[in-house]
Amino acid sequence: MDAWVSPVRHGWVVRDTVPGPDVDEFAEPDQVITALAQPGAADGTLLAVQHPHRTPAARRQGLALREALPIAHTALDQLRASHYDQVTDVVGVAWGDGPEGSALGLMCVVDPAAVNADGLTFVRHTEEVYPDVVAERAAVLSGLRCATSAAMLVPTDGGEQFTRLLCDAVARLGAPTVSLTDASGRRSRMWLAGQGDLQDTLIEAACAQSLLVADGNHRVAAATRAGHGSLLALITAGPDLRIGPIHRVLTGTGLGLAELAGRWRQAGLDVQPTGERTAPRTPGTVVAVAGPDAVQVKLPGDDLDHRLVEQLMIERALGLDPAGPNVRPLPQGRPPRSDADAVLLIAPVPLPDVLAVHAAGRRMPRKATYFTPKPRSGLLLADIPSTPRVDSGVDEIPGHRA
Repeated sequence: MDAWVSPVRHGWVVRDTVPGPDVDEFAEPDQVITALAQPGAADGTLLAVQHPHRTPAARRQGLALREALPIAHTALDQLRASHYDQVTDVVGVAWGDGPEGSALGLMCVVDPAAVNADGLTFVRHTEEVYPDVVAERAAVLSGLRCATSAAMLVPTDGGEQFTRLLCDAVARLGAPTVSLTDASGRRSRMWLAGQGDLQDTLIEAACAQSLLVADGNHRVAAATRAGHGSLLALITAGPDLRIGPIHRVLTGTGLGLAELAGRWRQAGLDVQPTGERTAPRTPGTVVAVAGPDAVQVKLPGDDLDHRLVEQLMIERALGLDPAGPNVRPLPQGRPPRSDADAVLLIAPVPLPDVLAVHAAGRRMPRKATYFTPKPRSGLLLADIPSTPRVDSGVDEIPGHRA
């Protein structure tokens, strides 16, 4: 079969820095709306490109996403003209490192629908997705025909050899094309490899991998749904990838911690008061925090903690939809919403469990793993070839996620 990993045929590499708010810091639509309302944030910024219907201008006019796409086109044109240089037929060797780990990977274009000799896709989801988020992302991708952020894909084996190959490439390429450091001490560097033996070697090594989606399940699903066969991706195995927890925040339930604990006990769960206010280090228990109080909930069985939390603590005990507006994901290190009724602190999913789910062809619940460091959005933009637009139905889906 043809190679399912390819260079960025026509793209743009950032010259200095990506202007505007850091798009990777926002998890909820209301946070995006607030950030875009800041002076200058909606003019030629990556955040406005990715969320045109949440800009002040779109909100004043009541524009749905498709109607707001001209705003995205204008923002993207401004962004590329002022902060980017055009490139052709390149792959990026990107290295992100900082307090949350280190990831050296190949930035390239991947066909998310390509299959191997056994009929299995080379790129396989690890988590379920929110349909409304996929619809939004597919509509933006189809409308702009430009990928602005990369999914993180991790080899299921052979990772150390792949990392050594990339280290050799960095030594061969010399000074990076891009080098940025943010206020949190996260450094992002990228080298570009044009047509030639080095690029061919890197693509060949990438094509030999079976990949799990570490970050960007919604981006992968959106690229597949949009039907372009092109996904901007960072393929990386480390050298220091880490998996942190993604917790759950309960909002709008009208229940205090005492009432929540009572509901969980009625569902047959072991609930005890605790002085702990941090996430468990190992699976099996959950710490629920509300104000100054906290309880510890012991989870039964051998299933993933996130699945048990959604099925037992949220759906069965509280009668809530785990994917509904009363349940919000909360990545580690982020503050909870001000209107939170309680925060359910969940242990990180161990990597062997992630690999076991992948090997079995199953998926974890939505927003279960927080791989770091994540690829920095906006370092390299990739043109996506035009194909007939598919009807994503986004205008009919009330988006409550970002």
